[in-house]
Amino acid sequence: MSMKKIAFGVLTGAAITMTVAVDVAIAADEIYVPGLVYRTGPYAPNGIPFANGFKDYITLVNERDGGIGGVPVVYEECETGYNTKVGVECYEKMKSKKPAVIIPNSTGITYQLIPKVTVDKIPLLTIGYGRTSAAVGSVFPWVFNFPATYWSQATSVIGYIADKEGGFDKLKGKKIAHIYHNSAYGKEANPTLKVLAQKYGYELILLAVDHPGQEQKATWLQIRRKKPSWVFMSGWGVMNQVAVKEAAAINFPMDHFIGNWWSGSENDMIPAGAGANGYTAATFHAPGGGTQLHDDLKKYVYDRGKGAGEWDRTSEILYLRGLVNYIMVVEAVARAQKATGQKVPDGEAVREALENMHMTAADWERVGLAGYPEFKVTCNDHEGAKGVMFQQWDASAKTWNLVSDWIPVMRDVVRPMMEADAAKFAAENNITPRANCS
Repeated sequence: MSMKKIAFGVLTGAAITMTVAVDVAIAADEIYVPGLVYRTGPYAPNGIPFANGFKDYITLVNERDGGIGGVPVVYEECETGYNTKVGVECYEKMKSKKPAVIIPNSTGITYQLIPKVTVDKIPLLTIGYGRTSAAVGSVFPWVFNFPATYWSQATSVIGYIADKEGGFDKLKGKKIAHIYHNSAYGKEANPTLKVLAQKYGYELILLAVDHPGQEQKATWLQIRRKKPSWVFMSGWGVMNQVAVKEAAAINFPMDHFIGNWWSGSENDMIPAGAGANGYTAATFHAPGGGTQLHDDLKKYVYDRGKGAGEWDRTSEILYLRGLVNYIMVVEAVARAQKATGQKVPDGEAVREALENMHMTAADWERVGLAGYPEFKVTCNDHEGAKGVMFQQWDASAKTWNLVSDWIPVMRDVVRPMMEADAAKFAAENNITPRANCS
């Protein structure tokens, strides 16, 4: 489905309160993987390519490999409209089918599902989003947020800025603004940015933008008045493209405007035209197509008329993110099969595989994405963060180019924060952390 055919607000508020899913039957010798997606509603232009990546990877595994370890995979979508309440309803509808993994596809939904999956023993995979302190595996054994969290990302953003300024000592007295989606997601980086402001002496300006983000005149008037040296954005959907247009309108230097990895897609840049040139965004993987995986997708999926979207959009950032999500699901299930001998691994077996996930350079090459980042998950570190890269938008070519190597995350800053927040959660919820997970 072309995003050009999706209008913001496709569904009314009443319509998105309905859970939409195709009710599929699951045989005993099939692996069930649900997709919580949002192909409708105000965030559909971003949700559609993400969902297409989900679906296409499962189609590829079935068409090329006959499933995972020869076991067919059944993929079922449930439409959430990016609505937390509906996302929880989707989960309740799907959990009885014993999904291999649940991908909530929303920080708000993640927060609501964490206590549920712990009881239901279903792994929750939140790649690059969700509750940051869930990286502490001793408290959150069923939640995985590799390869990096919002807090770790924020430290790399400040590291990138420091590098451009000539060192961390040069941050003192600088003004750095954080423009963020006024939601659990958008606020997630704020605690880290505050700690780093105290550590390095920069002035932090926090500016919230209410959903969906189309009204930002007041926000950018404050930017023009306060004159920050750098702007960091945690946005989503239309908020991002509006922010880029507003920044261009006040002549804010675009190479000093950094988006997080959910504020750095083609959808965010193209509407702003030439004004977006030089905008920079964090990323945890390389941009673009031309990989062996893309060759396989063309041969086994799109040439057979089974693609979920348009072939010429399979190199886009959000589509790639969708692929990466289900690559991790398939890897976990395959490793669980080998470890247990179960054709259809249960939740505990998949959880164990995720908790021991080590994606090496050879693994990524085998998957068809040579050069993607190596990471390793452990019992008490469900993040396994290595670092964050940065990409810059070339408006004339309408493409992203990497402009940094891996900027290390500041584990000495974020890990104690994660452990303190996890300990607080454990105390509030009468959770005894796993003693054998140090």
